[in-house]
Formats: sequence, C-alpha cells, structure tokens
Amino acid sequence: MDSMMMGAMRSNMMSMPDMAMMDMSVMQACMDACSACEQACTVCSTQMMDCSPACMNCADMCNTMMRSMMRMQGMTPASMMAMLDACIAMCQTCMDECMQHADSSEVCKMCAQACQACMDACMAVKNMMMAAA
Repeated sequence: MDSMMMGAMRSNMMSMPDMAMMDMSVMQACMDACSACEQACTVCSTQMMDCSPACMNCADMCNTMMRSMMRMQGMTPASMMAMLDACIAMCQTCMDECMQHADSSEVCKMCAQACQACMDACMAVKNMMMAAA
C-alpha cells in the first residue's frame, strides 16, 4: 500500500515547482514519524501531567503534517516549509515538556523520543527540499 500511495503522490508532486525531485522514501519516513509521534503524544496526554496540553497540541500538529503530506495538491514549497517548521517547533515544545518527567515516566520518555524522531524526519524533508530548489 505504501508504494501505491507514494506513486500517486509522486504524480501529484510533478505539478509543484521544485518538488518533482523529492525522494518518496524520505517523505514516507516523515509521514511514519508524524504518525508515531501523534500516537505517542496522544498516549502521553492521558497521563494528566503538566505536559498534557503540549502533547495534545503536538498530536494534532503531527496529524495535520502527515495529512498535508498525503494531500499534495495545492501545496507549494513555501507552505510545505512553513508546515514542517511548525511541526518541528511543536515537537520541540512537547519534547521539552516531556523531558521534565522522563525520569519518572516511561510514557513521557517514549513521547520525547517520538518527538525527536519526528523533528529529525521533518528536518530531512526540509533539507531535501532545499537541495532540490
């Protein structure tokens, strides 16, 4: 299914300026990291710790980023960069909050790790976009 979806996305991206050279495996890795981060943040938010609001916001941002990447029509490189920057910023905020509880909560530790992985994946997409421009 992933390869079929990536094929469909590749054809949609051909109409976007500077996006035809995008590596679909990097895009897929970012969507997977966003999905994993959304799930980790959702679980973490149920612990009702101080990080819960940041976790809920991060889960929503990761879901929005993933869905935006799946629906490339209407996306421009500038709007994609802005979305990636917003996702990175929200993951950083959530990770910082969760790290305050990581020693006492395995769930917060897992959430912080998922946030870091999501930030890394979003940065890989940004770097790929800058190289393609």
